[in-house]
Amino acid sequence: MIRIRLILTNLIIITFFSLNSYAQKSKYWIIFTDKNLSEKAEISEKCKQNRRNLGLSEHQISDLPLNKNYIVFLQNIDIQPIIKSKWLNAISANLNIEQIKQLQNLSFVKEVIPIESKLVLSKTNLKHSNFDDLKVDFVMKQIGIEYFLEAGLNGKGVTIGVIDAGFYGAKETQTLSHLFEKNLVLGTKDYVNPKKMDFFGERETSSDFHGTEVMNAITGRHYKENYQLGLATHANFYLARTDSGNREFRGEEDNWMAAMEWMDSLGVRLINTSLGYAKGFSNPKESYTPEQMDGKTSVIARAAKMAVDEKGIVLVVSAGNEGDDNSWKIVSTPADVDGVIAIGATNELGMKMGYSSIGPEFLTYLKPNISCFSLFGTSLAAPVITGFVACLMQSNPNISNKDIRNILEKSGNLYPFGNNFIGFGVPSARKALNLISKKESESQTRTIEVSESEKQIEIPMTIGEIAVVFNKKTPSIVVSQESMKAKYNFIVLKRNAQVKQTTVITHDEVVEVIWKTSN
Repeated sequence: MIRIRLILTNLIIITFFSLNSYAQKSKYWIIFTDKNLSEKAEISEKCKQNRRNLGLSEHQISDLPLNKNYIVFLQNIDIQPIIKSKWLNAISANLNIEQIKQLQNLSFVKEVIPIESKLVLSKTNLKHSNFDDLKVDFVMKQIGIEYFLEAGLNGKGVTIGVIDAGFYGAKETQTLSHLFEKNLVLGTKDYVNPKKMDFFGERETSSDFHGTEVMNAITGRHYKENYQLGLATHANFYLARTDSGNREFRGEEDNWMAAMEWMDSLGVRLINTSLGYAKGFSNPKESYTPEQMDGKTSVIARAAKMAVDEKGIVLVVSAGNEGDDNSWKIVSTPADVDGVIAIGATNELGMKMGYSSIGPEFLTYLKPNISCFSLFGTSLAAPVITGFVACLMQSNPNISNKDIRNILEKSGNLYPFGNNFIGFGVPSARKALNLISKKESESQTRTIEVSESEKQIEIPMTIGEIAVVFNKKTPSIVVSQESMKAKYNFIVLKRNAQVKQTTVITHDEVVEVIWKTSN
């Protein structure tokens, strides 16, 4: 009897776990093969006008709605769409193993792709410094806010989309009060909890403040106390909450996709997303690997590529905070996409912050694109640059996203000697405005070739001045970075077998040293 009971008990346990595994569902993308070309796209006249101004195709297949027959068929077999993506020609849905097998046998289903990953979110408290009679954060001085102020640029007339983890308390935040007093928030959507009644007043997780902090870095301004946190103080905004923020795992890729499509359909051309997807999937078999940060593997990378190439969107993304993680180190997706503007973080000297993710060596293009100061996260560096871009777009409303990216990179303090630690460095408002108005800027760079017989070289400097040095094994791949203080009126660089080129940033110039060898 005991033996029979044990067998029965084990059978029940095995059956229970088998059925539970069989019935358990996870979220997936279901990508279709085609669309009904007779359908009509639903995009605004503003969106069409944007495309005409940028020389883009006004009518795009990716704007067409999904084939209704496919969706009805899936609903009849108990597969219910969560998010419908026109761009990807896909829906997201919760599926079990049996349903996945069914889908793989359907002629109109191209791919079934799992959704789940780690989110990179960071927060920081802002410090203020005096700039004339206006108090600003250090990063505002670093990028040269005075040149935007003198030109009267503040993002007016520019619409910015922000995709983040929550905007709790934004209405009660004094530095954001102007947004609500002037009705500059044009629309909001909560893709995590669509039934939420109060977008700004209901808090569900500890990360629901994150989008509010991001907004401060884009547009924050306290008019009574006369201090400014962001550049785009007069811009309009659409806000989307796509991440629940209660754990560091992906699960909202489809929400991000839907938010992108929503904003594009409204004619939004500038989008900030301080969310990055890296490792840490709940199912390790579905995890990304560093090698997959290639700008084309992740679904979000595909969408980001479409946004910049086909929709003309300026997409500003935080590079990621895995720089200190020896098992990862590189940028997260969608910062890995060519055309997306990935933002790294520097310290006050202009060196890469330890946590700031670096560009993979296997990419044929440079990542991050540029960087700026942020104490505790690239997620607060990206919105600074978003405000920067808004000022440029106000100056020239018809400028293309490619021209914006080129201007940002060329205005960087390292240009043209960019590297995979901080990209082309910290952008300058003065240089950017000169570039956008096609004025010539005086070059402050030079190249020195050191012959094989020379073991060291002196770089002239002012006594007591600190230089930032990037030692590189290729023109763009950094081996190490360091700061050097001049004890005399120069610093000494010594030859190192691992170092082929060295970039030195002084107060007056950027020097690229090429260590010549016979190899």
